[in-house]
Amino acid sequence: MGACDVASCPQWNLPEFAFIGRSNVGKSSLVNMLTGHSSLAKVSATPGKTQQLNFFEINATWALVDLPGYGFAKVALSKKSEFNRAAADYIQQRSGLRHLFVLIDSRLPPQAIDLGFLAWLAPLQVAHTLVFTKADKQSARKTTETVEQFLTSLDEHRLPSPQAIVTSVKSKDGRKPLLAVIANLLD
Repeated sequence: MGACDVASCPQWNLPEFAFIGRSNVGKSSLVNMLTGHSSLAKVSATPGKTQQLNFFEINATWALVDLPGYGFAKVALSKKSEFNRAAADYIQQRSGLRHLFVLIDSRLPPQAIDLGFLAWLAPLQVAHTLVFTKADKQSARKTTETVEQFLTSLDEHRLPSPQAIVTSVKSKDGRKPLLAVIANLLD
């Protein structure tokens, strides 16, 4: 189920676990890997395909929410601010939001856009986990180095350093830890 703004979100009492990251970070692929459905979320090489709040009811006990990516997207500027506003409003206003998973590309050094998002998020005190994606696209050593570099950058910017999980859609690494975070919050 899709919603273009908070007012059109589903009216239910399910705890919601939302996924967000900059455009083209592999969010839709991760959603598909996590749920075990290869075509649940649309995967595209074109950044910015997710342009609304997408809700997926899981086992009638919780909902996975695929939020629009922040940052670079090949859409009109007016449309871009519209879906970024929808994601921000969702994070700030949705009472059912239990946890936010912030996706970071493990192949890149700390990006200003990711740090900026986390700086915006910090005063909201929304429980969140960092999810480092695309670990299969480089060596384990390189992934470890970039994750450590990112966490150091958080400290330097005096931002909270939440739990971090490294994932690979190809090998399904990180799937069990992500599901464990959700399961622990459902108890």
